[in-house]
Amino acid sequence: MKVWAKFFGFDAAVERDLPARFGLIPVGLIPRSLSQTVSGAERLRLGRSTDGDAHGQPLAKLWAVSLSKRPSDDGCDKKPKTTARSPWLQTMRNWSAGDLAREWFAQMPRALSRGSLLNPSQRARRSRSTFLLILSALVLLPMMAPAAITSPFSITTLKCEYAVDPLGVDVAQPRLFWQVASGERGERQTAWEVRAATTPAQLAAGNADLWNSGKIDGDVTTGLRYAGKPLHSSQEVFWQVRAWNADGQPSAWSEPATWTMGLLPPSSGSVASEWRAAWIAAPVKFQSVLLRRGFSVKAGLRRAVIHVCGLGQYELFLNGAKTGADLLSPGWTNYNQTTLYDTRDVTAQLRAGRNAIGLALGPGMYRVERPPGRFAKFTGSFGELRAIAQLRLDYADGTVEFIVTDSNWRTHDGPLTFSSIYGGEDYDARRLPTEWARADFDDHAWAMAVKVDDSMETLRGETRAAEALRAVETREPVSVRPLPGNVVLFDFGQNTSFMPRLRVSGPTGSTVRLVPGEVVDANGNIERGTMGGAHRGSAWWQYTKATDGEENWFPQFYYVGSRYVRAELIPASPGAPLPKVDKLEMVIVHSSAEPVGHFSTSSERLNRIRDLVRWAQCSNMVSILTDCPHREKLGWLEQYHLNGPSIRYEFDVDRIYAKGMWDMTEAQTPEGLIPNIAPEYTVFKGAFRAAAEWGAAFILVPWQQYEFTGDAQPLLEHYAAMKRYFAYLETRAKNDILSEGLGDWYDYEPGKGKRANLTPPQITATAFFHEDARTLAQIAGVLGEREDAAHFADRATQIRQHYIAAFRHPETGLYGTASQASLAIPLTMGLIEPADHDAVVTALVRDVEEKGYASAGDIGFRYLLLALAGAGRSDAILRLIDQDEKPGYGYQLKKGATALAESWEASLGASQDHFMLGQITEWFYADLAGIAPDPAGPGFKKIIIRPQPVGDLAWVEAGYKSIHGPIEVKWTRGDGHFRLNVTIPANTTATVFVPVRQSGSVRESGESAGRATGVKFLRRAGDRDVFAVTSGSYRFESEW
Repeated sequence: MKVWAKFFGFDAAVERDLPARFGLIPVGLIPRSLSQTVSGAERLRLGRSTDGDAHGQPLAKLWAVSLSKRPSDDGCDKKPKTTARSPWLQTMRNWSAGDLAREWFAQMPRALSRGSLLNPSQRARRSRSTFLLILSALVLLPMMAPAAITSPFSITTLKCEYAVDPLGVDVAQPRLFWQVASGERGERQTAWEVRAATTPAQLAAGNADLWNSGKIDGDVTTGLRYAGKPLHSSQEVFWQVRAWNADGQPSAWSEPATWTMGLLPPSSGSVASEWRAAWIAAPVKFQSVLLRRGFSVKAGLRRAVIHVCGLGQYELFLNGAKTGADLLSPGWTNYNQTTLYDTRDVTAQLRAGRNAIGLALGPGMYRVERPPGRFAKFTGSFGELRAIAQLRLDYADGTVEFIVTDSNWRTHDGPLTFSSIYGGEDYDARRLPTEWARADFDDHAWAMAVKVDDSMETLRGETRAAEALRAVETREPVSVRPLPGNVVLFDFGQNTSFMPRLRVSGPTGSTVRLVPGEVVDANGNIERGTMGGAHRGSAWWQYTKATDGEENWFPQFYYVGSRYVRAELIPASPGAPLPKVDKLEMVIVHSSAEPVGHFSTSSERLNRIRDLVRWAQCSNMVSILTDCPHREKLGWLEQYHLNGPSIRYEFDVDRIYAKGMWDMTEAQTPEGLIPNIAPEYTVFKGAFRAAAEWGAAFILVPWQQYEFTGDAQPLLEHYAAMKRYFAYLETRAKNDILSEGLGDWYDYEPGKGKRANLTPPQITATAFFHEDARTLAQIAGVLGEREDAAHFADRATQIRQHYIAAFRHPETGLYGTASQASLAIPLTMGLIEPADHDAVVTALVRDVEEKGYASAGDIGFRYLLLALAGAGRSDAILRLIDQDEKPGYGYQLKKGATALAESWEASLGASQDHFMLGQITEWFYADLAGIAPDPAGPGFKKIIIRPQPVGDLAWVEAGYKSIHGPIEVKWTRGDGHFRLNVTIPANTTATVFVPVRQSGSVRESGESAGRATGVKFLRRAGDRDVFAVTSGSYRFESEW
């Protein structure tokens, strides 16, 4: 060390300081392409002097930022941490290890050579920097060499039927998915191999006793069907994948994954139904039902799997403890056609000797009643509460036993005196038999359960279900306010879907009533107008104590969307002591679908708008997409397609959408109509059942699923039913003009109500009639149905001609009522004459800017955004939303909204947690950040990166976990430069649009983009240079 120090001219003090400076990296080493991104003030803060010399920055800080994993969203309740980063540090975060290594060796010779023209003082400083450069390299390179330079090619994210390690897969040949991971540019899969085994030991030993595919050439990583030995019900499968890279080298085997089979239906080829159990129920009608049975388990239990369903909703108990974290199971369906069961591995909850199994049942959507004073959207019943369960016990000696629901089970009335998915839940703890689900409970006084005649054919498992509803976060109140009349008001600060967790003390028989509300008045009273109207009844949770001690309670079968809870304290008898709320928490509940997006900008208001929408999205994700989590809780279909891209960028909703498509199919009437809601729990009248803008979801949603996942199976499964729906529309149209619709529902005209005020049904319904035909032509093309593709293309042309003839104004070249929706919808859907394009765009922009707000509503707003962005006028969109003086997102925030409201002005007659108008999220991701699927490679196999920097936004950062892997984009601008950092997942490619003043001057990682590895110049498009890139991380820079 002394020799090196003296050689480079360090004095004794510097020599002593070497250990402390050992971890420094000279800023002189920072690549010129990065140092140019740093402002003068930032350079001074980093230690760079005006003559280009440098002191140092902590190496640990550099590597921590560049190699650390970005925090990801866990749900609406968990947001990624954001920290201020220097631009060059932010850029380095997107580098692969290989990029870092290449940049290191590229810059070392320059750092060594820059001292030849310096004076002695400068050379001394340069010598110190160069010494630190070499010294750091000597330490760093051994640490980085194995991984950083080779950047391993690996297989990750194994899924079966879109789920990680699923339980209850009920198709004979499940589909398998994985992702390829590598930091190297241009890396891809050229071949693959899957092996599957009956046990982890067999798999680890390489004995694929179920399936070994062998090496299969190809780059496909999604939807590959299992092709091994036939599988049987309840079987567990262990599997893993390896792949060959672009150089023909194999990866290591992936980490093992599993799936567990459900009960295969007869259609799968089995001789008879695999269900040994029977449906059972209580002999008389109860508000809630308890069912139980004791049983014995022999020594040597190897595995225990249960298939179970309780209608309307159930909780499963084994030996006194609830099994699993799921809430409100099973998912909502049309129970006459599909009933979902769950599969659970319960081995750990059983023991040798006596055991007990219990089921608690509540009504859910299966039975909806409306007693006086309680709210319900509708009333109806599929029958009495019932359950079916089949527990399989596999022993080490190879024997198998089954415990099934039958007439040997016992039943009792449950503790719920009232339960409704709309009206709430009343729980009397005095009615709950103590330890009723334990093995030592004496149930001889309970009634015997009765068998119920019901079909097994409707039972379906994981493959037809969405993700489970679960608790995702617990929040404390932000304020607690005592009110007159033995009332306490709790404000949790966030309007969201939740269930309360209560700790209460006080006398036996005293009661706490918890009344939720989105809005309260000055006196702390709940404003029921946003949740269905006071005249239609109220909703609440109610808990009655069983003892004089402290008790804890969490509801079973009722959730709601609200911000406030009004706790009403009720004595056991008049004048008796009151109960006391010792603690009340908000347990946020929604679908456990994985968050897949992150987005942020330099505009705090835009960030808050994104959060506003996102809270409304997750509040309405259950087993279906609801439009509000209180008064509706129904699957209104227009939101499935109009908000499809927006919610897909934020959450992995592929399974929710797959289930939704089956819900629509099962709701189709014999005439071919797709009703406005699915499942169709109640039949509305007129256009509220038969609006074409709503029914279009049945055709547009499968196509969106194909665009985002590349999965053509839904197109095939539902194609015949889609054609029947289109044929139905043809019977309702006159001269191809369709009037069966609701128009631009809830558009905004001051002083007017909910209905379409500016754009009537004929305009919107006929436009979607055309869009249905156009999309069916595309679907038919994908499925190879050539005659159908030609037929539907011809029909689209005919409908277009009639649309133009009916709604075009020749004197102006405008359409319909010239409202925002009347112009934007035909402009986006190709329903205008080409010669009218400029006039329509001009009129549309003028209307938006003169009003200063969006008058387009539920149907038209997405197309307003698409039309303006498509015309290159995202600047008008930014001005429209980035304000708070007129109705819109900013206006709602200014009024204190914490979730998106149903109406632009957030009126008290409208829901305050409604994702209907949340299409702006699509613009955030697809336009501002510029992340979009390429039609030439559905499922983001090919990607388009086309950012639209507008207004005074200084930067935008976004990421999306596509089915092929994570896509990352960040752009910044300033000092006349535009910088775009892009990460494209392995095994995919992208087309990147870079804004640049002079074509051909774009640089990538410090060199001309045309010469950069993995980059190919394609063309000039407007003020963009367009490049084709392979997978990997890229750093584009241009003058702009």
